[in-house]
Amino acid sequence: MVMNKVIFVLLGLSFSSATTASNIQTNFDGLIEASYDSGSDSLSWLNKGWGTTRFGKDDENFLISRAAFTGRLDFANSWSFFGVAQYVSEPKATLGFTEAYLQYKPIAKGYQVSAKVGAFYPKMSLENTGFAWSSPYTYNYSALNAWLGEEIRAIGTELTIKRPARSFRSKYDVSIHTAVFKGNDPAGTLIAWRGLLPHDRQTHLNERIGFAPLYSLQKPQLSKQWQYSDPFNEIDGRFGFYAGVHLAYLKKHSLRVYWYDNNGDPAAINESIGQYAWDTNFLSIAWKSKLSSQTHLLVQAMSGSTAMGPGRGVDNDFRSWFALLSHKWTAYRFSARFEKSKVIDKDHWEFDPNASDNQALTLHINRSINDNWKLGIEWLYSDSWLSYRYKSGLPLNTTDRVWRVTLSYKL
Repeated sequence: MVMNKVIFVLLGLSFSSATTASNIQTNFDGLIEASYDSGSDSLSWLNKGWGTTRFGKDDENFLISRAAFTGRLDFANSWSFFGVAQYVSEPKATLGFTEAYLQYKPIAKGYQVSAKVGAFYPKMSLENTGFAWSSPYTYNYSALNAWLGEEIRAIGTELTIKRPARSFRSKYDVSIHTAVFKGNDPAGTLIAWRGLLPHDRQTHLNERIGFAPLYSLQKPQLSKQWQYSDPFNEIDGRFGFYAGVHLAYLKKHSLRVYWYDNNGDPAAINESIGQYAWDTNFLSIAWKSKLSSQTHLLVQAMSGSTAMGPGRGVDNDFRSWFALLSHKWTAYRFSARFEKSKVIDKDHWEFDPNASDNQALTLHINRSINDNWKLGIEWLYSDSWLSYRYKSGLPLNTTDRVWRVTLSYKL
């Protein structure tokens, strides 16, 4: 697979640099989370079911919900290699990379210019700023960032130009991020055929994500589409791009604005893997305010469109937003998040309904026991209306109330 080749090339370049560099620094970290999750009464989409939560019927309640490991090699020539590997338990136990890239970041007194090449997340989220792209505020990510963790990854190169506030005696930090990439053509599959849902599962590079068996995929127009998303494949040979601006004021307020466009050709298909290229683009705006050193307010909104098939047979708009308030008191953190997500079906293929509407409330509390151990509990309320369930014999509306207790250990 293409992504495996990219990772092996990056590892080879890293170790080649390591043999010639005179001063090499290494850093390896890990995090293991053991959880009890009450799950839903439905089979999870990860097991190709109709459920709207990560864990459902037939999943274990007690399990290692996540284990993540990061490695960084810093070389004396301003180059570094960064990789993230993650273990997940469902639909089967797997360990794989979520990010792997080389970065060039020379020391500069004024403007700072850096670049990276490989597979990486666009830094558009102010929610997923924790270890290995997790959230320091809740276990389940908001629906829009959960989707980024599933179907969005840049496999290419990014250039960053930063104007640090300290270097210019300014109150503002400003940076511009631009990237060109390939290998993200099927992004949008899950928006159309599963909807935007909160959870905390990140997709490994080269991993396929299943969804429920859809009546529409039995029709001739969609018979070449297989029942999964393979989001990090190149289908049409075209480059995608994104551009973003970060603005920070006195390290108290942060704004991130991104435009993403995978530049997909919706008529292109790779029949050997059953995947179309989707024409997916969106605008993301994220805001974070430190109301005090202990209290943070986060707001993020996303609006975009995605289409696939000859004549854009599947054509949808989507939008999602959330507001999160978090307060830290001694060893405790309290967080609450409310969110709404919607997919609007614009095409004329009545046999393939894609509209969905979800709103969710997440309440979270955790306690740091010491530098390594942390214990937390979280409640997720999710109410979803999913039009694609109309041929399943199930109600279009489904409500889930899920409890999760997690004990985490930082290596």
